Amino acid sequence: LCAPRGFCAVVDRAIQIVELALEKYGPPVYVRHAIVHNRFVVEGLRAKGAVFVEELDEIPDTEAPVVFSAHGVPKAVPAEAAARRMFFLDATCPLVSKVHVEAQRHHGEGHHIVLIGHKGHPEVVGTMGQLPPGAISLIETVADAEAFEPPVRDADLAFVTQTTLSVDDTIEIVDVLRRRFPAIAGPHKEDICYATTNRQEAVKRVAPKVDAMIVVGSRNSSNSLRLVEVAARAGCPRAMLVDRASEIPWDRLEGIGSLGISAGASAPEALVDEVIEAFAERYDIKVEASGAQRESIVFNLPRELRVATGAPAA
Repeated sequence: LCAPRGFCAVVDRAIQIVELALEKYGPPVYVRHAIVHNRFVVEGLRAKGAVFVEELDEIPDTEAPVVFSAHGVPKAVPAEAAARRMFFLDATCPLVSKVHVEAQRHHGEGHHIVLIGHKGHPEVVGTMGQLPPGAISLIETVADAEAFEPPVRDADLAFVTQTTLSVDDTIEIVDVLRRRFPAIAGPHKEDICYATTNRQEAVKRVAPKVDAMIVVGSRNSSNSLRLVEVAARAGCPRAMLVDRASEIPWDRLEGIGSLGISAGASAPEALVDEVIEAFAERYDIKVEASGAQRESIVFNLPRELRVATGAPAA
């Protein structure tokens, strides 16, 4: 059982924002995009009265709260919400906001921005939406980095990254960029978030020692998908992603003597327990914890919500 695993401080904060808004204002509370990328979490909040939409134009004129997801949004979204006089609460991960600030700072200094990330991911859409069209170029792979040409010859370059990438893959891409463009500027501090890094390191320790690896998480969760890739790369070819115990592919697990379990940063611990219980029903099991790293980071709730509910600051 990998440690750390599961919920990070940002996911816990985002869910708390929706739950407190429901308690304080009552349903509905509108949420733009899945608050976090986990089906179990989203369905639980929907049952309590959260209404999930992809765009603000799906929301009627209302005084009900509107929550922006933890992945961040383009600048145009809060601007539209303000123009419609919506009461909105921003659950954007503070570490994603840091990337937004970095991109804006580099742009202000005259750099063309290279964003390392996955096309179409909400975090990438949000980061690219902080700057005018054409100000950011997206790179997904080492091959992209090798082929990349700045839109203006001899342009000053700077790079930022999505926070939930594979640490090892990102290092390879950055190495190519630095070789090709030695003057490229980078972030003052690593953009890949502490939770992503910690969970990948935990999987690297366990994967070479086990016959199979299960990562609990949803298929739209970037950090969960990366954990599966990390496990396979670290020496566990039978690495798989499951949303919950009902999805366990038992036929792929025949003959195993040891199993590693981790969970993406948006997966509740209850789903990890459910997987363990499913194995206990079929096997005699002994559960061992691997790793003891504790994450003590806490992020404040939005000020409007703290004032309205009396919640303490972190």
